[in-house]
Amino acid sequence: MDLNNIKTVYFIGVGGIGMSAIARYFNGRGAKVYGYDKTETELTRTLAAEGIDIHYQEDVGRIPEAVDLVVYTPAVPNTHAELQYFQQQGMPVKKRAEVLGIISRGMKAIAIAGTHGKTTTTTLATYLLRECGIDCTAFLGGIALDFETNFVEGSSDWVVVEADEYDRSFLHLSPDIAVVLSMDADHLDIYGDRESMHETGFRAFAKKLEPGGKLFLQYRWAKEMGDFPGLALFGVEGGSYRAVHIRVENGYFTFDYQSPMHRLEGLQLSLPGRHNVENATAAITVALELGAAHQDIRRALRTFRGIRRRFEFLYREKNRAFIDDYAHHPEELQATIGAAKELFPNQEVTGVFQPHLFSRTRDFADGFARALEQLDEIWLMDIYPAREAPIAGVDSAWLFEKINHPRKHLVQAGDVLQLAEERQPDILLTLGAGDIDLLRTPLKQYFEGQRQ
Repeated sequence: MDLNNIKTVYFIGVGGIGMSAIARYFNGRGAKVYGYDKTETELTRTLAAEGIDIHYQEDVGRIPEAVDLVVYTPAVPNTHAELQYFQQQGMPVKKRAEVLGIISRGMKAIAIAGTHGKTTTTTLATYLLRECGIDCTAFLGGIALDFETNFVEGSSDWVVVEADEYDRSFLHLSPDIAVVLSMDADHLDIYGDRESMHETGFRAFAKKLEPGGKLFLQYRWAKEMGDFPGLALFGVEGGSYRAVHIRVENGYFTFDYQSPMHRLEGLQLSLPGRHNVENATAAITVALELGAAHQDIRRALRTFRGIRRRFEFLYREKNRAFIDDYAHHPEELQATIGAAKELFPNQEVTGVFQPHLFSRTRDFADGFARALEQLDEIWLMDIYPAREAPIAGVDSAWLFEKINHPRKHLVQAGDVLQLAEERQPDILLTLGAGDIDLLRTPLKQYFEGQRQ
């Protein structure tokens, strides 16, 4: 497919974080971009303000006459009227991942994969490269606070992409540099079991590396990945590219970076948590691989503002804070809660958690329970179904019974603000990948109204 011949593009599910980045790419190239999404959101309103024509009902009458490319997300059901129309008309219909693969194939690609940390690491790597004078393009899985967008246009040959394991999407990529952050079991509705996810997912992704390319793998997964040309290991206190001597100084996580060729001491990271130190280790390794200067890396790490909904401080004073995070897997919950308790060792940490997907809740119920038990107080919301139908016997009340904690509450979304007013938490986390983000504004206003 010749991208220069694409003049009109139609997106089914244009408001998705990955879809919207590609829509912005084509819009920036001067193509006419149209799209459908089920729900109007802050992101779709922003896309419309940028000149993208969006509607919110399945209506083939809103489809323009001449469409060169149709892009859809796997979250859209096969019964979708507009998707069926395009298929019946014989128009070129491609999944988001296929299109991202086509775009990146004409460039030198850095693909960042893993069941946790992709968005943070992709965004941090992009920020480091651009701050170090490497004008890369990037397709991000979140809204970067430094760029205020999920698509960054650059002028160099390099492109940074988030490599998504869901639906084996990342197998459409052929990167020059690949990073694998983690390979924990997830998306078992797609893969079936953990070994299949490793073999047909991550190991298959590693085989897509361009000849002579580099694969950087978190060192604890070396056995599961196996031996690959160009493989090197990174991590916290492990691997050839590693962060050591991690400590908190003046409100920053501080660490030293060591590799066979580089040593950087006293690096300060704006993001909290040892998991983010590990993400930063991967991003630093990529930047050094492309020739970034030590002093530029040092400065950029400290000034990086982060990503919307990734340990995002919506309110912060000395002993009170409201933090919003996308965590929706037990490992992510462990990392986020652990980071909050390490940053605020003398305050109680309360968490509001909205489980995401019935299947994920079923598959990892015990892991969720153990992670939530780290909190000083737990507020558990109903499961957000996303693309799934309910599963008999799997609901928040079932998960609630698995949690061994004296201060746990089963709550509805509408109860959370009132509960905050009653309980007056010191440190409040909102956690989950569903529509829990609708609580951001009212809770932020509550904390601001309580300022002493």
